[in-house]
Amino acid sequence: MGIHESFKALSDPVRREILAALKGGRLPAGEIASRFGLTGATISYHLSRLKDADLVHETKRGNFVYYELNTTVFDDMVLWFGQFRKGKTQCLTDV
Repeated sequence: MGIHESFKALSDPVRREILAALKGGRLPAGEIASRFGLTGATISYHLSRLKDADLVHETKRGNFVYYELNTTVFDDMVLWFGQFRKGKTQCLTDV
């Protein structure tokens, strides 16, 4: 996935809140859903978009699905943002 998919996934406030919840560590899908006043199907949709953008990893254990942050994508985004720092001459067009 490219950086544009990551930015598109981050454009939704619910997805940003899900990511914030995951910064504390891996969580099961049910616990993520319980933090929001949304249907399970809606949370599943948002988790799928985050997974498609490679912002989260999914792990299945028995009947449970766990999600955790994929920090390498965030590292790539930080590098991309770094090109806009004053004095930075390198252009990172497609990290």
